[in-house]
Amino acid sequence: MPGGFYFIMAAQFFSALADNALLIVAMGILRHIEAPPEYEPLLKFFFTLSYVLLAAFVGAFADSMPKWRVMLITNSIKIVGCLLIVFGAHPLLGYAIVGIGAAAYSPAKYGILTEYLPHRLLVVANGWIEGLTVGAIITGTLLGGILVAPGVVDRFDAWFPWLHNGLWVSLFVVVLLYGVAAVFNFYVPDTGVAHVPLKKNPLYLLHEFGHYFSLLWRDKLGQISLAVTTLFWGAGATLQLIVLKWAEVNLGMSLSQATLLQGVVAVGIAIGSVAAAKWVALREAPRVVPLGILMGFVTIGMVFVYSLTLAMVLMIVIGALAGFFVVPMNAMLQHRGHILMGAGHSIAVQNFNENLAILVMIGLYALLLYFDVSIHWVIALFGLLVSCTMIAVWAWHRANQRHIDSLHLLEMIDRH
Repeated sequence: MPGGFYFIMAAQFFSALADNALLIVAMGILRHIEAPPEYEPLLKFFFTLSYVLLAAFVGAFADSMPKWRVMLITNSIKIVGCLLIVFGAHPLLGYAIVGIGAAAYSPAKYGILTEYLPHRLLVVANGWIEGLTVGAIITGTLLGGILVAPGVVDRFDAWFPWLHNGLWVSLFVVVLLYGVAAVFNFYVPDTGVAHVPLKKNPLYLLHEFGHYFSLLWRDKLGQISLAVTTLFWGAGATLQLIVLKWAEVNLGMSLSQATLLQGVVAVGIAIGSVAAAKWVALREAPRVVPLGILMGFVTIGMVFVYSLTLAMVLMIVIGALAGFFVVPMNAMLQHRGHILMGAGHSIAVQNFNENLAILVMIGLYALLLYFDVSIHWVIALFGLLVSCTMIAVWAWHRANQRHIDSLHLLEMIDRH
């Protein structure tokens, strides 16, 4: 890999590290102020809302200037969101501001890969970035768990009594991590790709986004990879929250302890991501779709697990299945999007679909919590939804292949 790639990885790692630590710290603050239980999934809901509402604009913004500058600006927005919570804003509002930064950051962090690297390295690069992101998830969730642990919060209270709440110190730790990511942003290479001036007419940008949205969904390979990654991120974000509740009910773990299991899932994703980068070529990416079907059924097994050891094994298996099937599909989607419309716009369309799925699935999860539905029923419904949806996507891909094969046969007949 070229040297600049590792600066991209470092910037992504520390930004993702802070994102994941912040989620746990924000959940700790909600519990400290005795907010209703359904507010916890709403944290993720409000964070994700920006990805959907700003999708038409962030891709154009990412393509209008060097990607390192976009990453620097958006990291600064994340810092502002954290500081707002420190100075009295509701955690839902502060986390929503962080979501604005994250929404604008995403097209830059993925788009720069397609600008900087040849397409033959995209699966490997995605294996790297997903592996490091997973490492950030592991470290970030564990760090968040440490930062909300009662003993640590009490110690912060003793060291900084004028803050009146040790959780504010935890937030400052997160701000520091975003600052480290911002430093690495200065070393992210300028790829030399021509930048498209940002259009000032929002209606034009909406129309342009609608065109790109339709273009990617009409592409025979783009639509399958987009459907898979959309489901994966919607399911993954919901599973992240489900695991915390399940660990509390089935294993008797606190929020701080349950973050360990989130980290274990992330270890599995890292294993699957590395394996996919090594063994799956870009042209073979659709062949991994059946693993998504299997993942949904394996997830249902969580209902019957009450042992911590067995729970950790199951989390690794679920994560490995997820990582192995999403990395090749993500690489194929980036490749098709870069060819059809350019990196920034492609990632913006991808983010819109994926985060719309997150909003829907987390919204449903929050609704089920509001009506006090058993976590066991939630897990069963979740697993069935994932498996049935992936079965439908696999059938869709097979139908596409039959259509393409028929066209090739007709072309051969015409030539003869």
